[in-house]
Amino acid sequence: MEEEPVKPLEQEGSSLAEQASWLQPAKPFKAEFRRKLMVAGDGAVGKSTLLIVFLTDKFPEVWVPSVFENYAADVEVDGKCVELALWDHTGLEDYDRLRPLSYPDTHVVLICFAIDSPDSLDNVQEKWISEVRHFCGNTPIVLVGLKKELCEDRKTLEELAKTSQRPVSREEGEAVAQKIGAAKYLEASALTREGVMEVFETATRLALIPPKKKQSRFRKLFG
Repeated sequence: MEEEPVKPLEQEGSSLAEQASWLQPAKPFKAEFRRKLMVAGDGAVGKSTLLIVFLTDKFPEVWVPSVFENYAADVEVDGKCVELALWDHTGLEDYDRLRPLSYPDTHVVLICFAIDSPDSLDNVQEKWISEVRHFCGNTPIVLVGLKKELCEDRKTLEELAKTSQRPVSREEGEAVAQKIGAAKYLEASALTREGVMEVFETATRLALIPPKKKQSRFRKLFG
C-alpha cells in the first residue's frame, strides 16, 4: 500500500516545536512520512519534561502540569524524513474520561514510569497497559524508565527506604516490558539528556513498521 501524502497538522505545534531547530537536518527537510507518538503514564513521572528536552534540548526550570498538549518535530532516522506528532496528556484520574480522545491514529506509544517511583511501574501493569491495548490494539509500545539520574541518588534511596522500597532496577523494568509485550525497554534522564534521543529514534523506527495485516478466518481454516 502506498504511503499517504503528508498533510499539515490540523493544529500547529506549540512554540516548543518552533525551538527545536537542533533536531532539524542540515539539508532541506521534506517529510516522507507522518507519524503520531502518544506518551502515557502516571502524572509527575517526567513525561512532559522528556518531550520538552527532546524538542528544545533544555531542561525546564519550572514544571507545568499538562492536560492535553501536542507538538510536532521533524526527525530523520535511517535516511527517512518523518514528521512526528508528539501527543502528551495528563495521567491524573480526573481526566480518565477525556484521555481516550487522544489515542486514535497513534502509531507508537511510550508508556513511562519514574525509576524513583516503584508505584508508577506497578501502575504500568495495573492501569496503563490495559488502557493502551484497549484503545490502540497492537500498536508498538516502548516502556521508558525516566529520572534515571535518581537510581543511585542518596536522598532518593533514603526516602524510598522509609517505606521499604528502592529505585526500579533495569532488570525489573525489562521484566515488566516483556510481561506487557513492549517492543523495547529504555531508560532516560531528561536532566542529563542521557538516553533521550535513543527513546525517540527507537519510537520513530517502530512507528514506521507497517502494521501486520489481519489474517482472514477463511485463510486460517483453509490456507
